[in-house]
Amino acid sequence: MDLPPVGLGTMGIDDERVVRTAIDAGYRHLDTAQIYDNEAVVGAGIDAAAVDRSDLLVATKLWVDSLGPSAVRPGTAASLDRLGLDAVDLLYVHRPRGDYDPEETLPAIEAVREDGLARHVGVSNFEPEQLAAAREYVDIAAHQVEFHPLYWREDLLADARANGYPLVAYSPLAGGRVFDEPVIRDIAERRDASPAAVSIAWVTSYEPVVTIPKASSRAHLEANLAAAELELADAEIERIEGIDREEELFPE
Repeated sequence: MDLPPVGLGTMGIDDERVVRTAIDAGYRHLDTAQIYDNEAVVGAGIDAAAVDRSDLLVATKLWVDSLGPSAVRPGTAASLDRLGLDAVDLLYVHRPRGDYDPEETLPAIEAVREDGLARHVGVSNFEPEQLAAAREYVDIAAHQVEFHPLYWREDLLADARANGYPLVAYSPLAGGRVFDEPVIRDIAERRDASPAAVSIAWVTSYEPVVTIPKASSRAHLEANLAAAELELADAEIERIEGIDREEELFPE
């Protein structure tokens, strides 16, 4: 999929005006999920925005209780009803657990795609062996994973590159922890930029990685969009790569 460098992550957003403002500010990739309990909010923001639906890329994720073969279609239909859409552009398996079984879940999702309820199929929080198994049943359009200066997986990046799909990085600011990281702060000061901008620029410096930071105010929304235009030097990228990695914020 051809995804913009920065999209909107909506976990925790409960005000449709934020979604509408993001679209007005230039966001075209909107990411939600059943477990966020805000698909209706995202749908209302889309409906209120002065942008054609065809110009937006809307993604949602099936939670673990919607992954059984008989639950995929009604789960997808319920998400579409909350979003107020006929189809989503990208339908993810949120996590490969619960009722997930690649031999049953993925053919059911592929059938939903073939019937026009979703245009592409993605996966999220998968391990390399799970990605390989999934490829037997669907064309993986995107893989959404935690990816930020304090936690990232080179093996998942390598799989995305080898198999030609984008890696969608969530939590690019590590839940705010990057603001206290000395290396990030030093580069930000030298660049007259914010630590958030440096972190987003670092994440999007990797091909084929895009990111979906969350923001609520128009100022932060616009700043996150602009951050992808900040080009870090190779030495700066290497300094950030050298930061001691912590455990992931959202483990399986």
